[in-house]
Amino acid sequence: QVQLVESGGDSVQAGGSLRLSCAASGYTYSINCMAWFRQAPGKEREGVAAIDTGGGSTYYADSVKGRFTISQDNAKNTVYLRMNSLKPEDTAMYYCAASTYGGSCPLLPGNPYEYNYWGQGTQVTVSS
Repeated sequence: QVQLVESGGDSVQAGGSLRLSCAASGYTYSINCMAWFRQAPGKEREGVAAIDTGGGSTYYADSVKGRFTISQDNAKNTVYLRMNSLKPEDTAMYYCAASTYGGSCPLLPGNPYEYNYWGQGTQVTVSS
């Protein structure tokens, strides 16, 4: 089993920055990919960034490329999402997800069913 706990969500003005954190515990050695998804009211959950935990390769959805950065601290079993130049359309609940299915990270925006562990979410609100 893997447990994921997100933190760092907040309300910011457009153009601002936030850093989300996702702390993993349990059988973390089994994780091959970690990702950040987001879901706005009335919309489907979409993947915005992912990282191969073994090799460190990163992947981004077009909507956040150049603005968001995913990174990991293996010593802390923590994945981060640095979000710069935030826009009102970035407003959503952000979820951390982990896959233990093996292989490389699924292509973004991804399918939530490709990840088998989820955190509880952290809210990001961007005002104009």
